[in-house]
Amino acid sequence: MPGRHVTDHQMRLFMKFRQNDAVAIAAAKAGFSTATGYRISGNPGLPSQADRARGRRRPDPLASIFDAEIVPLLRSAPGLRPIGIFEEMRRRHPDLDPGVRRTMERRIRAWRALHGVEQEIIFRQIHEPGRMGLSDFTDMADLGIRVAGVALDHRLYHFRLAWSGFEHAHVILGGESYVALAEGLQNALWALGGSPTEHRSDSLSAAFCNLDADARSDLTRRYDALCAHYGMTPTRNNRGVAHENGSVESAHGHLKAAIRDALLLRTSADFDDLSGYRRFVDETVAAKNRRNAARIDAERGHLQMLPDRRTCDYEETIVTVTSSSGFTLRKVFYTVPSRLIGHRLRVRLYDDRLDVFIGGSKLMTLLRGRSYGNGKHGHVVDYRHVIHALRRKPMALLNLVYRDRLFPREAYRRTFDRLVERLPERVACRTMVDLLALAHERACEAELAEILASVLAAGGLPDMAALRRRFAPDPAELPVVTVELVPLAVYDVLLSGAAA
Repeated sequence: MPGRHVTDHQMRLFMKFRQNDAVAIAAAKAGFSTATGYRISGNPGLPSQADRARGRRRPDPLASIFDAEIVPLLRSAPGLRPIGIFEEMRRRHPDLDPGVRRTMERRIRAWRALHGVEQEIIFRQIHEPGRMGLSDFTDMADLGIRVAGVALDHRLYHFRLAWSGFEHAHVILGGESYVALAEGLQNALWALGGSPTEHRSDSLSAAFCNLDADARSDLTRRYDALCAHYGMTPTRNNRGVAHENGSVESAHGHLKAAIRDALLLRTSADFDDLSGYRRFVDETVAAKNRRNAARIDAERGHLQMLPDRRTCDYEETIVTVTSSSGFTLRKVFYTVPSRLIGHRLRVRLYDDRLDVFIGGSKLMTLLRGRSYGNGKHGHVVDYRHVIHALRRKPMALLNLVYRDRLFPREAYRRTFDRLVERLPERVACRTMVDLLALAHERACEAELAEILASVLAAGGLPDMAALRRRFAPDPAELPVVTVELVPLAVYDVLLSGAAA
């Protein structure tokens, strides 16, 4: 092999085997090639007794450029890849044989081993049970998950115990934020039944981006308070040094591979709703934990007791409902009932939802929206909140800012496009508003959408009169209410009894 010479021991073995075996067999047993066996058969002397060291058998193709040109490149740019150096040499010397690439790579590797820069050393650590839990986020875009036919842009919050390998994963719809970390971490600890003494994470570095000094300080205080609530010491690895979080970073690939295998066995990456996908992830992680069940049970005995209750895993803010019957939060506009216009509401912001309060009373829960990457505002619209006003001003629908988000299903949007295409704008807007009002008042949104889809497929337009008749209450199903009026003297008896 290149760079290795026959030793005296190999030579003695070869000569011993040569007494009974052919050259090829004896050379193989001695550990070198058949060609070398034939060469040394004619010169049976030991290599150590040779007059001079064996030299090159052919000219060095890099003799004129390695020390003069390649070494200076290696010294000036230590991170330069061998393929980059090879391409540069080919540019400088067009007559350089392409077959010397491997020779150049081996020569560069050998030079760096003797003269290269010192490399970073990873120090393996001893993990103690119950000491360290780690958190991180991993992107899931490459798995192609779809919910209700729409691609799901999401991440997984991933928690892992360093000693036993216990894992927990939580689907995150937004970015890496304190809210996502707090919710996922607490879910993991309560599923585990205890807390480690130390929690390591690099996830807050993403949450710090684009925040001023006061906001970063507030985020740090909230994270410290979260860890203190569970008796954990918060630590973070150095920015950009992923291997310091290696006990969870390396597990990302194994978790995603397990989810990918489960999707292949399921034969589909489509889910009816988000809760179905979350159950799927939970089942996959639970299967991984079952393989480490004995070790996880052993570590549970070393964990700290959980507190009596969870701490907050949301951000709270105050918003004012504008005359548009909504409020804007984090560059997303949310509609609410118009009776709240002018009121100040308290909003608890979670990763996937908003809880809305007026005073101490909870009003509703809204799905959380996201702004667009180009800075454009997002919209979370419930047509039920504004349909009564649209009935008075149907032409407002034509150029409504959030018109596309107003339609509850795709069939409604396509119906409006067909109406605008074939009817005058005023008539089209009036008809569309009537359809939305019918869906709201008769609670027939899904069934009406199916009818509209079939009408569109047939190339027609919806018939409002027929639809109103179809979804009108059936008189036969209406209860018969008989009101019997009591004599007024009964009230005199009641009053006299109260006076007594």
